[in-house]
Amino acid sequence: MSLPTFVTDEPFSAPGTVTLGEDAAHHMRVRRLETGVLVGLVDGHGTRGTGVLTQLAKRHATVAVERAESVAPAAAVHLLLPVADKDRMLWLAEKATELEVASWRPVTYRRSRNVTPRGEGPTFQQKVRARMGGALEQSRGAWLPVLFPEATVEHAIAARPEGICLVLEQGGMPLVSALTPRLAAVRERSVPLPPVTLAVGPEGGFEPAEVAALEAAGFAPVSLGRNILRFETAAVGALAAVRALLDVVGAGLPLTPDYEGVD
Repeated sequence: MSLPTFVTDEPFSAPGTVTLGEDAAHHMRVRRLETGVLVGLVDGHGTRGTGVLTQLAKRHATVAVERAESVAPAAAVHLLLPVADKDRMLWLAEKATELEVASWRPVTYRRSRNVTPRGEGPTFQQKVRARMGGALEQSRGAWLPVLFPEATVEHAIAARPEGICLVLEQGGMPLVSALTPRLAAVRERSVPLPPVTLAVGPEGGFEPAEVAALEAAGFAPVSLGRNILRFETAAVGALAAVRALLDVVGAGLPLTPDYEGVD
């Protein structure tokens, strides 16, 4: 059986004690956990550990921390996603967390206004945070994405970190073909991996002025194939591809396969 793991709202260290909130206590009761059982802990800011459940009440639970370790963050991938359908944004929040997205910034594109019910506002952001917490517990990750409020296209562009910027656009260069030489150049210079920012458009696509603004800011158009994808499909596919390439470079593996000697 996998170790039941819970996100804490407070930092922890070993030895020590941490108090989990009502949601965690509820999940413990649903899973029929009893005091004395070993549970996993993660604070979403790079600390992961284990402890013994010492108290389970209706609105809280107490865990005696036995082990805590610091986990380095993965190479940063930042996501600019569209303000869109609520349920599909929540699904994407889970998958983006599993793929270790560094930050989540919803963008109000012009066509976002045509969506109802759309995911926006502080209450919806709390739901996103809850979904991300559940995904972090399930995936045994250590870092929660940084959540930003909704932004205009102009603000999202201005707030992007320096690094590699890609925008998913039909007709762009294949993502892997566009990113591989950029990462190869980084490896040759023996410098740290730069952050990668991915911009995903809304249902119906970008307006021409939005694409022009992104490209003028240095976003390279890339694609994931010949079909038009839903925004959440495109985001997950792009995140997985970027994460895989970054992991290859980070591990010092070749970016192109060596088929020599293979029949």
